[in-house]
Amino acid sequence: MVDTIIKVLIIAVLFFLAYKLIFSGSRGLTLFEMHFKDGKLNRHKGKIPEKFERDCRAIAKSNKLTCTVRAEKSGDVRLHVSANIGDNLVQQIRNQFPFEYYDKKHVDASKLKG
Repeated sequence: MVDTIIKVLIIAVLFFLAYKLIFSGSRGLTLFEMHFKDGKLNRHKGKIPEKFERDCRAIAKSNKLTCTVRAEKSGDVRLHVSANIGDNLVQQIRNQFPFEYYDKKHVDASKLKG
């Protein structure tokens, strides 16, 4: 009886670990996240470029948006916007995002000194 319970427990743990490995690795490093509710910035985390934050606030306020805007870095920077807003508003937000700010190559000076 105890032997069967241990086997079931081990199988459950293995399924849980497999699930976590398959579905949790799809996201990269979150640079920032902004949550808008009825056109106002409800909460945020991370370092948001100032001009992008101002522009997003203006777009959200004029259209009374309730959405989430998130930037992730996994190799290159990707901007994710909630699916509950229209494509034209998503494109307006993407046009304001400073992709070139994150595409800068940082040179490690400590390795150059030889």
